[in-house]
Amino acid sequence: MIVKFGKKYLSELYYNGKCREKKYRFQPNVITSYKRRIDTLNDSSGIEALYRINSLHYEVLQGDKKGLSSIRVNDQYRIEFEVSKNEEDEIIVTVCTIIELSNHYK
Repeated sequence: MIVKFGKKYLSELYYNGKCREKKYRFQPNVITSYKRRIDTLNDSSGIEALYRINSLHYEVLQGDKKGLSSIRVNDQYRIEFEVSKNEEDEIIVTVCTIIELSNHYK
């Protein structure tokens, strides 16, 4: 799979380990887990492989987030992304956001 970032702060978090905007600052352990999850997406052979890794809690979102999928960073955060294919039939994952889970999920 090929991973792309939909927003600048997401690529800054991955490549630099921090972000310039204060709004998108996270704890170091969250950033470390985020980087590991992006690496997992990069190394994955396909979406089906994500289902087999239980710790990811991979799911296709529904309702107002239809068209997005998500994996867990940890118990508190998840990464939301879009899945598409290019002309060569390669899977493209576009990371849209890292979001804090609401209390009703716990």
